[in-house]
Amino acid sequence: MFRIFIVEDDDKIRSIVADALRKWQFEVVETASFDNVLEEFQASQPHLVLLDVNLPIYDGFYWCQRIRAVSKVPIVFLSSRDQNMDVIMAINMGGDDYIQKPFDLGVLVAKVSALLRRNYTYQDENLQLTHRELVLYLSNSSVQYRGRTAELSRNESIIMQTMMRRAGRIVSRDELMQALWNDEQFVDDNTLTVNVNRLRRKIAALGLEEFISTRKGMGYIVE
Repeated sequence: MFRIFIVEDDDKIRSIVADALRKWQFEVVETASFDNVLEEFQASQPHLVLLDVNLPIYDGFYWCQRIRAVSKVPIVFLSSRDQNMDVIMAINMGGDDYIQKPFDLGVLVAKVSALLRRNYTYQDENLQLTHRELVLYLSNSSVQYRGRTAELSRNESIIMQTMMRRAGRIVSRDELMQALWNDEQFVDDNTLTVNVNRLRRKIAALGLEEFISTRKGMGYIVE
């Protein structure tokens, strides 16, 4: 499970973001002390950091530099600042993305997921997701069920990963397309349908029927 470290001094925003990430099966660590951010970062060993710019004592740019001195972990800035210079400074300090407040939670989660895929999916051969005995291997985009294996395309792998991370919950078509777009895979509605149907056939061929169900007018669910 991926661990996200949130450094945000607005209690309401921090709570909303943390709840959204937990719904997507991420582990969340919230900073407890704004004068001890680096130590908390090192103690929690997160896979990604969400970092506000305006913080008590030292700002987010300062903490980004401190974290970058010891780690290459992805850092996403969250800020109400809307000047180009702030974005440029954030990236120059070592940030990987800059999301302006107020933001859409779906977009935030999609960006976080895309960064995690780029930084970890193809680096950790042991990284995998499992549901109903079906195993999705993120390192080589394949699925295995009771000893039988099928190879997935990049789009199929992203769709599968998105739905398996939310097993038991409905995932809308818009959310799936957002996940693909944020991984630079540009698809339209018809292409998404083709990919989902092809994915269903591959899983059924392994001997697992009705793994992905359609909820009419709502989206899909891995049951």
